[in-house]
Order: sequence, then structure tokens, then C-alpha cells
Amino acid sequence: MAYCVSITKAGSPSVLKIQDIEMPVPKDGEVCVEVHYAGINFADTLMRLGLYQPRPPFPFTPGYEVSGVILSLGSGVTGLEVGQRVVAAMPTGGQCSHVSVKESRVIPIPDSMGLDEAAAMPVTYLTAHHMLHYLGHLKKGETVLIHGGAGGVGTAALQLCQWAGIEQVWATASGHKSDIIRSFGGIPIDRHNEDFTKVVKEATDGRGVDHILDPIGGDNLAKSLGCLAEGGRLYTYGLSAAAPTSKRSLLKAFFALRKTPKFDALRLMTRNRGVFGVHMGTWKNEEAMAEQLHRIMEGVNQGHLKPVIDSVFDARDVAEAHQHIHDAKNIGKVLLRFNSKQ
Repeated sequence: MAYCVSITKAGSPSVLKIQDIEMPVPKDGEVCVEVHYAGINFADTLMRLGLYQPRPPFPFTPGYEVSGVILSLGSGVTGLEVGQRVVAAMPTGGQCSHVSVKESRVIPIPDSMGLDEAAAMPVTYLTAHHMLHYLGHLKKGETVLIHGGAGGVGTAALQLCQWAGIEQVWATASGHKSDIIRSFGGIPIDRHNEDFTKVVKEATDGRGVDHILDPIGGDNLAKSLGCLAEGGRLYTYGLSAAAPTSKRSLLKAFFALRKTPKFDALRLMTRNRGVFGVHMGTWKNEEAMAEQLHRIMEGVNQGHLKPVIDSVFDARDVAEAHQHIHDAKNIGKVLLRFNSKQ
């Protein structure tokens, strides 16, 4: 018998339950993975609050990334073997002891890489790579501002910028998280005590930056647009402003949505600026996704990228893990442990 995390209804972390499920059987072109670790992302907390779309109807199992060992193969699968250590990017439903997933979403991992590190990769590095490279065509000499620089996507983006030779990268975070940003060559901005628009404008002589990664939304997104240089690109990939605490508040979500700017296409045209909406959960081009995941793995193998893991919770302590993220205690990735004995 397998088991999974289930979000039973919208609400606080107390709505998270562990449920027994049937062992999955891989279909044609799928593999069944015995999951050792699964990642938690802020999107999971927003889905639990009922504030993230699209999401399956309640009850459902969240989770976009897993690592583990291949247990069985569906017909037609080539290039993978039973017993192989792998990482997989899931469309959803990854927070289970066992999952079936398309072969194209599975990548073998090197012996030198821990399964915990592997589970910390797909969403964070894929999201950051997709914004900076696939959409943004990041190149040397450009400048970057990363909001939430000490989180999973933030630390991944910092490493990708460092790998690309970007010399000017600012990142917002709480003051006590500044060291992790500096360790990856970033310039920290204390989000509680500094105005990032002022810092960036002064540092660039009023020009602004070429790339801005914003998972916050609300009025933060409007301020970010004001920091964008001519020809710059703003990537919006979340709305954490809608969930400042672990409790569900439709009023706070409403105000966050109300403050989120409605972009004027004509104004963007005349100002020569671009805004990208990014949601990897709805991205349909799996070939592009696979290419990016392989590129990320190259960076890991070459020593340019190393996932930052904040903490690992037993899967049965998933409510505690969600609260940890809501309290903004994490620096890097938060994982759930399933079949691993580590």
C-alpha cells in the first residue's frame, strides 16, 4: 500500500492529511518511482489556501517534483532501468510514497548527487532557468533583480546568474538572510528596512535593471515595473502577497489582487518594456522543459549549481513544513521525506 499527502479542503495547515492509496501501475511510456523525497513550493501553500489556479478539486495531492528509485517500467520505455536513481518533474500529485510519471519527465541523476539534492531541483531551477534563459536570453553585461532571493527559486536564480557571469545581481530578503545572497555573488536588499526601487535606481544611475523576477505580486509588482530598464523584462510567477500568513483570508487576497497592476499593452510598447507571466505547472512544451532540465543537470555536474536545502520534514509532518514556509523561516528548499531512511 502506498500513501500520499492530501489537501482535503481550503484552509490552514491542519487541512493536510496522510491517506493510503493503491500502488500506482505505470501506463505505456511511464515509470513508477519509489519516492524518497518530494519538494514543497510556495504554490503548494497557496493551493492549500484555495488561492492558486489552476488546481484540482479538493481533495487532491500537491507536489511538482520528486526523487527516488525506479520501481517498474511501463511498456515502450527505453533508456531507463529498474533500480535507477532519478529525479522527476511532476504535473501535480508528487507528494506520494510512489508515483507514475511520463518517461520524458524523468532524468537519471549521477552517483555524486544525493536524492535530497535532486528533489530540490526541478521546480526551483526550472522556473529560474525558464525566466532568465528560455524567455530572457540572459547575457553578460545585463543586470538582475531577484525578489525572494533566499528562497528556493531565488537561490537557484542567483546561481544561474553567477554561472552566466552576471556581475550585478540584487536580491531582496529579510536582513538575517543576507549571507546566503552574498555567498552567490548577489547584493542583498533588506526587504523590511530598504526600498528596493531606491537602491536599484541609485546603483544604476536611474537606468533600472534588465531582468526582474517577482513572485510577490500586489503593489510589489507595480514597483518592480518602475525599476525596469529600457528593453527590460519583468517575470511575474507568484502571488505570495495574497497569503502573508498560514490562515486563509479572502480579504487579504482580494486586496493583494486589487493592488496587482493591470498592464497596459500600449504603455509597455511605448516604454519598450516586457512582462512575462510564468507558470511551469501549465507549461505544455515538454520538449523545451526536458532540454532545460538536462541543461540544469549539466550545471550540477560541472559544479556551477548546487541546490540549497533548508530542511527536511517527514511526510507525516507536512503541516509543520507548511507552517515553516509561511513563517518565512526557510533559506532555500523545504523537502518531505517518504521512503528514505536518512
